[in-house]
Amino acid sequence: MQSYINKYTLLISCFVALLGTAACNSGKKAPDVSHIPMTVSWSRFDSALFTIDTNQMQPGLAKLHAAYPVFLPLYVTDIMNLGAYSDSSAAVQQQLHLFLTTPDFRQLEKAVAAKYGNGDKLKAELEQCFRYTKYYIPSFRTPKVVTFISGIANYGAITVDSILGIGLDMYMGEDFPPYAMIPDYPDYMIHRFTPQYVAVNCMQVIQQQMYPPARKNGNLIEQIVEAGKQQYFLDKVLPETPDTIKLGYTKSQLDWCRDNEQMIWQFFVQNNLVYSTDWQQITHFTGDGPSTQGMPEGSPGKIANFVGWQIVKKYMEDHKEVTLQQLMETKDVMELFKASKYRPR
Repeated sequence: MQSYINKYTLLISCFVALLGTAACNSGKKAPDVSHIPMTVSWSRFDSALFTIDTNQMQPGLAKLHAAYPVFLPLYVTDIMNLGAYSDSSAAVQQQLHLFLTTPDFRQLEKAVAAKYGNGDKLKAELEQCFRYTKYYIPSFRTPKVVTFISGIANYGAITVDSILGIGLDMYMGEDFPPYAMIPDYPDYMIHRFTPQYVAVNCMQVIQQQMYPPARKNGNLIEQIVEAGKQQYFLDKVLPETPDTIKLGYTKSQLDWCRDNEQMIWQFFVQNNLVYSTDWQQITHFTGDGPSTQGMPEGSPGKIANFVGWQIVKKYMEDHKEVTLQQLMETKDVMELFKASKYRPR
């Protein structure tokens, strides 16, 4: 976890959406979930934080902590990387005072409030995602949603206990001027800093919280199948969302993957990569980027997600008795891979 406070302040002081590329969705018709009651608890932590009297930081933080006993320590310690939280900590008070009194950050908070307002549209979108999740996984418990800003840090969505945190300043639209001023965010990432990606990123972190991978350091095919399970989960809980958004690809990148699926798999097989445990090699195919190292021009980054998605779809097509919950609970991803008999042609 990194702190982006000083970096962003410095830049400002010097201071995907993938528009028009929606792709057709895959899979069967979505089930009717209109009968499932769902109400999202929505709290604007970002607004509450910026209403603190900066001349009275300690009582302000104490009051905020009473309202957000779980989220405030997470925000200070993990999201903002300010150290262990304590409302009596002079260091925490000083750093938050600097954050709250920096004009650029106050402007950022106002821009977020203007764009998202009361959040009704986003709440409705999340409610539908949660209905689908409840339909497929009856034990699913709806999280409480807390919105925040962090000076454009690297947290678009995060979970802790029963809370889903959404960093709204990471979804202001690819034309939002501050994004272009931060070198750490190349164009291919900025394209995803749009409202279209909020629900996708939220459901990704919820899936990771509900079903953490059995092995974090498995071989390439294990990581590919784990990525495929996540993509299949997104298919089910976001059936109206374009595949491009769920994968984070442009339309041309997704078309390239579909046109070259056999070649991609042969590349893994012929280069003895399928069972590789070399983390550097694995990162080439699982890590984000504008393209995949070693692949021809046109390939997207995170190509493992596409391959894993195809493997899991093939498995589920051949095993119609398997529910989404059973799939997500599957720990033996090697057995799943073998049972898929994946051989693209």
